[in-house]
Parts: sequence; structure tokens; C-alpha cells
Amino acid sequence: MTLVFQYSLCAAIAIVVNIAGQDITLLIYQGRGSIAVSMVMGTGVGLVVKYLLDKRFIFRFQTRDVAHDGATFALYTLMGLVTTAIFWGTEWLFEWLFRDKLLRYCGAVLGLCVGYVIKYHLDKRFVFVNHAK
Repeated sequence: MTLVFQYSLCAAIAIVVNIAGQDITLLIYQGRGSIAVSMVMGTGVGLVVKYLLDKRFIFRFQTRDVAHDGATFALYTLMGLVTTAIFWGTEWLFEWLFRDKLLRYCGAVLGLCVGYVIKYHLDKRFVFVNHAK
């Protein structure tokens, strides 16, 4: 399996988890700021899933212990701030333009795809340095 295919599959899984997390959150909470709350929840679950998939299947990274894993996850999250801004910005833009849940999610997927391409390079260079392909 090529790296591009593997990374795309991991990204697709994380995207599905992210959007599902958003949708479940919106089923539970429809109050003030519900879209923002759902985006935070979706991002959180998507981040954890993507980290676990990237660490194991893309970079084949072995952490020494829980502290090392925590530090690696923290750095992984830090590298994701820029890409999260791209994803959230695109999702909010689609929400503002179309006021439609399906199209907002299309914006989220587009933003996540762009963000994940950038994130791969950041993770390879700064997070999973010793074990990057």
C-alpha cells in the first residue's frame, strides 16, 4: 500500500469521525453556539483518532512511555493549530455562505483535506522526526 493511499485512508477515517462527532453533538445540543461547540467536539475526537492512526500506520512511531506519548501528542496538537484554522475557517465560510448543514460539512471536508496535506509535512518535519518515512 502506498504512503499516499495509507495517509488518505487515515485522513478519511478521521474526517468521518470528526463529522460524526459534530453531528452527534448537534443532536444533543442545539442551544446558543451549537455549531461552534460541535466543531470543537468533532475536532477533538478527530484529532485523537488521527494522531493514533498517523503514529501507528503512517510514521510507525514508537513512544518510550506515557510521558513521551503525551509530549508527542502535545506537539502533534500544536502543529495542528494552523491546519485547524484552515478547517474551521472553511467550514465557517460555507456556513456563512450557504446556511446549510450539508454544505457546511462539505466546507469542513474541504478544509480538512487541505489541512491534512499541510499537516503531514509539519508532522514529518517536527513531530515524528526520528521515524518519518
